[in-house]
Amino acid sequence: MGRVPINHRILTCDSREIEFPGEPAINLSDDTVFQFLSEECEASSPASSIDDDEDDEEKENQNENENRSAEDDHFWETQHQLLQSTICRTSSLESRIRTITKETLKEAQQSGNVCTCGKPLNNNGCRKCLMEEVCGRLRNAGFNSAICKSKWRSSPDIPSGEHTFVDVLDNSDPKKGEVRVIIELNFRAEFEMARAHEEYNKLIKKLPEIFVGKIERLLTLLKILCAAAKKCMKEKKMHMGPWRKYRYMKAKWLRTCERLASSQPLSSGYSGRPARPRMSMLTVDLMENFSNLLRPAVEVV
Repeated sequence: MGRVPINHRILTCDSREIEFPGEPAINLSDDTVFQFLSEECEASSPASSIDDDEDDEEKENQNENENRSAEDDHFWETQHQLLQSTICRTSSLESRIRTITKETLKEAQQSGNVCTCGKPLNNNGCRKCLMEEVCGRLRNAGFNSAICKSKWRSSPDIPSGEHTFVDVLDNSDPKKGEVRVIIELNFRAEFEMARAHEEYNKLIKKLPEIFVGKIERLLTLLKILCAAAKKCMKEKKMHMGPWRKYRYMKAKWLRTCERLASSQPLSSGYSGRPARPRMSMLTVDLMENFSNLLRPAVEVV
């Protein structure tokens, strides 16, 4: 390699030579050529290309995570607002039924008496007796109340099951027709999950323990809560059980059910009257009760 002076160029055009002087010489020394090749290789090296691809991929993942986080925040914020607005709305009919229900449960839990099944009224295992107390108090107040038992068969989407609750049928307004109000004494517990998302737990804590509302209000709440449960399971990368789906929850309160109505008011375990002791033949003093049979007959003249 040597230094080749090319300080001018000669071009041929129409058999005429045109000279362009003054062009700088090109240095073709070894150092210059290898330096040029080295720079080209570094610019186009595979390692540099891989690093650039990894940086671009990392930026894309970061942007995707940020967008997903923003979408999640928007979802939970929307669910909280929908839930709050649905719970706050109420009618005069629902308010009256709710007041009677809460008063009945409060008296039952403070009384300390024993109900007909032999368990304390504030015991979780005595839910049936609590429903009977609420149902009886509502009927005494003039409401058409009854204990309902719903049953549904299994399908490809949901398993079979059954559920009991209290309802009230109101026909006071001919224009509205028959209005059905659902009363669920353990409403919040129906949606609690052991390993739930933090945002889901915050949503569930806003639910009332005792739900009293019309069917339309119940359906709205079920849609909100089941959508939140689905989102929670997806974020936790867990399988969502069929008993948490909207169709299953809807079947609990809105499937064909047996309405156990009664024309007579139910007895109240919290009325203050002591429980009537049961008689047994083992506790009867036969000599005392049948003493008259052992007395000698009096001769009548």
